[in-house]
Amino acid sequence: MRLVIGHLYADLMSVYGDRGNVIALAQRCAWRGIAAEVRPIGIGEAVDLRAFDVLVFGGGQDQDQLTVCDDLQAVKGAALRDAVADGLVMLAVCGGYQLLGYYFRLGSGEVLPGLGIIDAYTVAGRRRLIGNAVVRCPWAGSPAPTLVGFENHSGQTFLHSARPLGAVVLGSGNNGRDGGEGAVQLNVFGTYLHGPLLPKNPWFADHLLTLALRRRYGADAALPPLDDALEQRAHEAVRRRALRLGRQLTGVR
Repeated sequence: MRLVIGHLYADLMSVYGDRGNVIALAQRCAWRGIAAEVRPIGIGEAVDLRAFDVLVFGGGQDQDQLTVCDDLQAVKGAALRDAVADGLVMLAVCGGYQLLGYYFRLGSGEVLPGLGIIDAYTVAGRRRLIGNAVVRCPWAGSPAPTLVGFENHSGQTFLHSARPLGAVVLGSGNNGRDGGEGAVQLNVFGTYLHGPLLPKNPWFADHLLTLALRRRYGADAALPPLDDALEQRAHEAVRRRALRLGRQLTGVR
């Protein structure tokens, strides 16, 4: 078996360790004997994105996000919509997440057009939402697994029909108001969690890979299990520390 992993705007949109998401996906394939080819996709490249199995779209600085927005509108937008409709699995973090919605209204009033792949919009907030985050994902099983990461964004995202990736246990999530973090639409997963996300949350990395395998090889495709004891211990240590520090900062006992 083989999978093709695309890193969208790898040179511009990879702050706070987002590149580590690509590394984690490729490594978890390698441990299972699955050939993973990683292809960076840059500005001005017009490619058939349906040929990819997983696409990772990270966050970036404001100026880089403007550059990427122009390229999405002029070069890659139609191909990305077609690929998503074809079942492409995609992880979009922070700035990438924002550009998959309908628009991002900046504090200046300027509006960055999005692709409308996720039924959501983003507006600039008055304060920065920053800190450790813990998110519970009831859709992924019982007991509901958690995601841990680090959020750092001033944009506030509001969902329409897209469902949240999870419920905030600690942190601000999409907007600091409605208790939701991230979004899921088809096989597209948006989130504000950096860190990078996937090395800290191996179950979620495997969920993305399983979806990709099923798209390419059929509904019966499955990932061979891995011994994730060390990864689970690391995840639990991060979760407990984040919650402990969060209680200390808020005064909650």
